[in-house]
Amino acid sequence: MSEFVERPTDIKRLIDYMLTRAPDATRIDPERIGFFGFSRGGYTGLVLAGGTPDFLNVPCPDPKFPICEQVRRKEVPKEPLTHDARIKAYVLADPFNVFPTPRSLKNVKAPIQLWASQFGGDGVLPETIPALANALPNRPEFHLVPGSAHFAFLAPCSPQLKNAAPEICTDANGFDRVAFHKELNASALEFFKMNVR
Repeated sequence: MSEFVERPTDIKRLIDYMLTRAPDATRIDPERIGFFGFSRGGYTGLVLAGGTPDFLNVPCPDPKFPICEQVRRKEVPKEPLTHDARIKAYVLADPFNVFPTPRSLKNVKAPIQLWASQFGGDGVLPETIPALANALPNRPEFHLVPGSAHFAFLAPCSPQLKNAAPEICTDANGFDRVAFHKELNASALEFFKMNVR
């Protein structure tokens, strides 16, 4: 469960470093910070934006899934999680959704571009991302990607990675990951240009 507590704090520390001690800190505009997160990274973005996760109501399609086991053992964090108002906009792809009600998202005010796979995977259920879009206080720019599963949001794999990890590199139904990433990248860039100024 510690990763769900530590990831938002790690991102805040990274932003602190990039704005103060990084070699190129003076070249970074602190008013123009955006965030991209996929899967657990999407969860991280929602927390940074002001979300309060409800771990006790996590959908558990597989009881052996680590977070399901942690919830069953009552290993849920009790301390407040880290938010960061310096982030002006978010692009989130198939976020792991532990925000089941509008109340858990009521403090999320930043613009969000939200991407959902059609089939889900890796603990992300297909129905949870449209539900998340409806629960956010401000309607996100929502994209459902037909024919995709969860790992389609990972960059196209090299031949070596495809051999080593076919489960994250192989798409079903003739889904064209290369073409999709051109669309995703262009759309995310345009969204950031419009919302991080």
